[in-house]
Amino acid sequence: MRFGEKLKKCRKALKMSQQELAQRSGLGINTISNYEKGHTYPQNRSIYVTLADILGTDPNYLRNENELSALEAGTPAGDPSTSENIIALAKLIFGSDELTNKEKLTIFRSIQDIFWENTSD
Repeated sequence: MRFGEKLKKCRKALKMSQQELAQRSGLGINTISNYEKGHTYPQNRSIYVTLADILGTDPNYLRNENELSALEAGTPAGDPSTSENIIALAKLIFGSDELTNKEKLTIFRSIQDIFWENTSD
């Protein structure tokens, strides 16, 4: 998957408009649009970091094309103790059409089980 496709997928998973992403990142809306269409790419590596922070993902996921995402590779995307990252990841997982409802339910139940196993005492 190319950078623009990943950017759009992450943005839509968070139900964020191009305008909102542009404002939060300090980039122009035309820049975001051109990124998503694959017309241009960030010239500065720090832009990948900025976009990844806003979207709650790993900069390497956005930067690396045709490779496994951080999520697919089993690498955490950001600090798991930050509620914003947990929420962003949950939105990405549960807002995705790539998983069936049964798979989403399995993930949800697993998270629930882990939580209750570690909070009882």
